[in-house]
Amino acid sequence: MLNQQTMSMLHSLKLFGMARSFEERLADPKQAELSHAEFVGLLVQDEKIHRDNLRLRRLLRKAKLRQEAALEDVDYGVSRGLSQQVILELANPQWITACRNVLISGPTGVGKSFIACALGNAAARAGYTVLYMRAPRLFETLQQSRGDGTHLKALARLSRVQLLIIDDFLLTPLSDSERRDLLEVVEDRYQARATTIASQCPIKDWHPNIGDPTLADAIMDRLLHNAYKVEMRGDSMRTRRTGAKTERKEVIESGSKLS
Repeated sequence: MLNQQTMSMLHSLKLFGMARSFEERLADPKQAELSHAEFVGLLVQDEKIHRDNLRLRRLLRKAKLRQEAALEDVDYGVSRGLSQQVILELANPQWITACRNVLISGPTGVGKSFIACALGNAAARAGYTVLYMRAPRLFETLQQSRGDGTHLKALARLSRVQLLIIDDFLLTPLSDSERRDLLEVVEDRYQARATTIASQCPIKDWHPNIGDPTLADAIMDRLLHNAYKVEMRGDSMRTRRTGAKTERKEVIESGSKLS
């Protein structure tokens, strides 16, 4: 009866992790060997793990990452100009605390989005707020916010995210309003928040492709300062995977015919 009352009180206090742990540990005879202090300490530890897991799920849901990706799964076996040393350095979230940028470029399918999302995943696991947006959707959202009078609020929300990931940058030429919005975003985040940008356009060509030289100067000055550059090359990973699957299928079919 006392245990049920304890469970009810834990739930009323919203200590759900502790409540589940309490119930599970009571059912384990080995827990009787623990002292009261040890038992309570384990309950507190289980509650913290429960809350950490809830926070991580919330951070990942709000991040809206394009794909599930992890830095541990990065393939260095394929030659695409990817420095393992740089990726290992980025695995330490200290670069986010230092408000540094990561600029990723390379041809389509080479794995830019995977790297960007893997950085976002690692950041969320370290407890940072993350937001992933494709550049066309970012500019469309900011344009719509102008129409409903929430433009400043939209910019403020972007400025608060600890890691902003902008993918598919410069797929098309920027309009004047997009250039100005981009400047506002990078200005708000300059030396205050970390930003990751992925683009098919080589980094050296970002300035002329942004358009207006004056705005391009201001934007690139803020992006390039103290930034990591990840310049990838090579064939599409999708083509490689498709070719490998086809080759395996042919081998299997050939083996079936022989048998």
